[in-house]
Amino acid sequence: MIVVAVAALLAAACGDGGSDPDAAAAKPLRSDQVSFTATRLGGGQFDGASIQGKDTVLWFWAPWCTVCRAEAPDVVEVAAEFDGSVEVIGVAGRSEVSEMEQFLADTGTGGLDHLVDGDGAIWSQFGVVAQPAFAFVDDSGEIEVFVGALGRDALTERMRALAAT
Repeated sequence: MIVVAVAALLAAACGDGGSDPDAAAAKPLRSDQVSFTATRLGGGQFDGASIQGKDTVLWFWAPWCTVCRAEAPDVVEVAAEFDGSVEVIGVAGRSEVSEMEQFLADTGTGGLDHLVDGDGAIWSQFGVVAQPAFAFVDDSGEIEVFVGALGRDALTERMRALAAT
């Protein structure tokens, strides 16, 4: 009984992982969604307005999320495939900076740009309530948010479609 309860709690804490990849709805990008600044992991400031007019994927993750850790190599690999056409930015939340930095070291994701969202403000602006999640922002200003893990093939397909618009 305890094992079942713990498993259910972990699944809920890391998102449902079973969301329908076609269920995300496209909505116009609101100016308040990209009106944010954040500190980059590793230092420096990031201005959210810099993603306007660019195909961008925001990957929402938490360092203690086992699903996020498992999908990290796929995110890095797919990001490299689309380098120059789709920018991938990690948005780390629900933890301390030292734990976020350890996640980067453990998963090999340090080559991507990552933002510190310790208070969850950026997550809230994009309607993200669980991790992992992805916000697909196209250059025309539409956004799709998908909560759950996508896997390499589904992420590649989504990014291919994003780059084609």
